Amino acid sequence: MRKTAPLLASPPDRMLDPQVQTDLLLYRLYRIHITASRLVVHLCEHEFGLTRREWRVLSFLSEHEGVLSSELAEHAMLDRARTSRTLTRLDGKKLIRRQPRPSDRREVHVFLTEEGWRVYRAVFPRVAAINHELANALSPTDREQLDRMLTTLQGRVHEMVAASRDTLPPVDSGE
Repeated sequence: MRKTAPLLASPPDRMLDPQVQTDLLLYRLYRIHITASRLVVHLCEHEFGLTRREWRVLSFLSEHEGVLSSELAEHAMLDRARTSRTLTRLDGKKLIRRQPRPSDRREVHVFLTEEGWRVYRAVFPRVAAINHELANALSPTDREQLDRMLTTLQGRVHEMVAASRDTLPPVDSGE
């Protein structure tokens, strides 16, 4: 009679059954984000005098110029109060201009100034190079797969938030 090898228990699926904090998907993504962001923050602060929040607003304005400040907060995933303070600082640095809506002066459209565009064009390629170096650790196939997985996860989290009956805190609660 032939003996078969005992079945080895498969390792636990730490994505579905995390045992410690470092197994949590959100924590692992956060660690990548925070660690890589230190490079971006250093670049923005030391070479361009921008905070990470100012950079985020500036970069989103490059894609959504003329947007209302409330819409900008939503696009940049910042709360409205922090967005307003950030816009005030960017205005003081002459990187943006605010233009009240003629029909309702409480609504303000936001635009990059020429200096704002100059700073954006100087910073973005450097941030993109950091992104390139990080993503270059993966093969082209792995990058395509990761891109699909991130899209799937983003869709799922939107579904989870939409299904939540609880009032959720603002997106940018102090990062």
